[in-house]
Amino acid sequence: MTAPPIPARHKDVNRAKVCDDNFVEFVSQWNGTPAAKPAPHEAVLPGSACTAADFLDLFESQLVSRHLDLMARVLRVQQKVFYTIGSSGHEGNAMVARLTRHTDPAFLHYRSGGFMAERFRKLPGMDPVMDSALSFAASKDDPASGGRHKVWGSKPLWVLPQTSTIASHLPKALGTAIAIEQARRIGHTLPIPEDSIAICSFGDASSNHATAQTAFNTAQWTAYQKLPAPVLFVCEDNGIGISVKTPAGWVAEAFRQRPGLDYFFADGLDLAEGYGQVQAAVEHCRRTRRPTFLHLKTTRIMGHAGTDFEIEWRSIAELMAVEASDPLLRSAAIALESGLMTKDELLARYEAMRARCFAAADEADRRPKLDSLAEVMAPLAPYTPDAVAAEAARVPAPERRLEVFGGEAKLPENQPPKHLAIQINQALHDLFAKYPEALLFGEDVAQKGGVYTVTKGLHKVFRNARVFNTLLDETMILGLAQGYANMGMLPLPEIQYLAYFHNACDQIRGEACSLQFFSNGQYRNPMLMRIASLGYQRGFGGHFHNDNSITALRDIPGLVVGCPSRGDDAATMLRTLAALARVDGRVCAFLEPIALYMTKDLHEAGDGQWLTTYPAPDQAMALGEERVYAPKATDLVIFTFGNGVPMSLRAARRIEAAQGWKVRVVDLRWLQPLNAAAIARHAGECARILVVDEGRRSAGVGEGVITAVVEGGHGDKPLRRVVGEDTYTPLAGAAFLVIPSDDDIVAMAAELAGER
Repeated sequence: MTAPPIPARHKDVNRAKVCDDNFVEFVSQWNGTPAAKPAPHEAVLPGSACTAADFLDLFESQLVSRHLDLMARVLRVQQKVFYTIGSSGHEGNAMVARLTRHTDPAFLHYRSGGFMAERFRKLPGMDPVMDSALSFAASKDDPASGGRHKVWGSKPLWVLPQTSTIASHLPKALGTAIAIEQARRIGHTLPIPEDSIAICSFGDASSNHATAQTAFNTAQWTAYQKLPAPVLFVCEDNGIGISVKTPAGWVAEAFRQRPGLDYFFADGLDLAEGYGQVQAAVEHCRRTRRPTFLHLKTTRIMGHAGTDFEIEWRSIAELMAVEASDPLLRSAAIALESGLMTKDELLARYEAMRARCFAAADEADRRPKLDSLAEVMAPLAPYTPDAVAAEAARVPAPERRLEVFGGEAKLPENQPPKHLAIQINQALHDLFAKYPEALLFGEDVAQKGGVYTVTKGLHKVFRNARVFNTLLDETMILGLAQGYANMGMLPLPEIQYLAYFHNACDQIRGEACSLQFFSNGQYRNPMLMRIASLGYQRGFGGHFHNDNSITALRDIPGLVVGCPSRGDDAATMLRTLAALARVDGRVCAFLEPIALYMTKDLHEAGDGQWLTTYPAPDQAMALGEERVYAPKATDLVIFTFGNGVPMSLRAARRIEAAQGWKVRVVDLRWLQPLNAAAIARHAGECARILVVDEGRRSAGVGEGVITAVVEGGHGDKPLRRVVGEDTYTPLAGAAFLVIPSDDDIVAMAAELAGER
């Protein structure tokens, strides 16, 4: 028996039109017998937990989502819409929005049109259609991102705008859930109700990603220790990732039996059936405060995006089967079967929503767009110097400092000069006395005090609620930091080594630093990330413990990167970084040179010239401010940072003896943003220029310094660079063959002396 021929219209390459026609045809041809119309408080269908009132609102939200998708496909070719990844087939996520609160922070993936339309009901006077149209049109009136991207987001509705790479929002969603509970333990007032939960949606394909798995693992690790983590993971399972199919049954098999991750299933294609199932998952998460996995059955129609012509790689029969599972067809059937609507009423409502979405799109197209670089970048890296300086110089309560340090005689400013590690430690104690909302966490940071004992004593003074160890997972450490920041705390995560940051770079690049930009400054992720960094550790480790790669940090828009070489600078820099986070919401990285942690001497053993006194608590360092040694010297200027500073100072003494030059050494201290004006000024005042960069030759800080010199108009001066080689750092003595040395600096100065 041969299969019946497929009608010509079903072969249309324009699957959006096919789905649109399918709905009209389905309603027009329905010939069932409607039941007696239920009252608003009655079940929409017998046995359903969804009332008639619930259904009518949810169906309208589904229509909003669908017609925004259809509108985007039509207007994309007219260059009036700039985003076509749609929510069609996922409209059932509106149930999650209805059954949660607008104060439950939501981290959504891109197929969340139904969720957003429904959440808009939570507050009066908000219009999901117009707000979404403005975002589709990239208008600067878009209330979510100000025209920077099509994102689902809303400040009053606690939907944090994001453009997450695959599953990269899961760690910060879990971090937010943990932060909700942590607040109670440190006496911090939350910006949301204490019984809130965090919601995080993603696709079935994304659930396989390493970043997703780290969030699931940490959720289980947390639950195993009976620590609350009220996160609702919503896996919207449509069975496909772009064009790669998820094996049938895989999501249920992979997640149903995970200890510590409570599994619920809900049919997102059927509002009458799925409503009670979603309700059970939400209520369980809120009541138990446990990580909850909601497996929401969805489908994907109209392709991954407007550029995905599914007909080129899926059969017509398969596409027809998928389109037959359209949740709007099932909702139409419920509306008709229940007697809530007639066919004419249903079609009229459908067409009225189409008209509303196109009208909003036309209006959005007339609204202004971002038309200057200043407008585009305005929310990226806010900096209010006076407010930051005032906050950095604000002194902790004197009585609190006495309590923390153990009396007047033990205050750090009353101690003799100390090395870098101790001064960082003292500054951290001061910050914790100043900011009761500050938290320090990472691997080994609590009782042990870190692998270099830099955080020693903090746990004893501030206890587990504020200083604690995490599992060994840098991605989750930075996800936790974002969660705490979302809830108004001041996180100080520690990454044990710079090389380990690269495992988790996207939590800073793609998530933390992008939030202010893509939310138009409405949300922010203030944090101060400490990283034991750089090379020159003798007899310890290879490239993972002697890593000079700063490029991955300097490339992140909006990130502040500071690197001290001595203890007093470290203390004043930490105060400024904390103030930048607290005042301007900045994400900050503090690179601590491991090899200088315990360094006491500069030129000869016992000279104590690399010990410093602790700066008074009202002293701070301005962002970008350099430290200059021998500021009157003009024969040669050396620009450097970190380990390069004591090396350059030692080399300067030898260069003066050999060449008779007076040498100025400039410790940059701030590596991002580089102070280009200061670099140009020092280069202009000196006859010769030498850049000492312990990083690799390619893409290192030195390239930025040279660019500043040249763009400052001093590229005609004798200029050299002493830099590490483009290789991984080997173990033991071989390491010193590939990173700069005092001798290399002296030798390069001799080359400069040979120039005429």
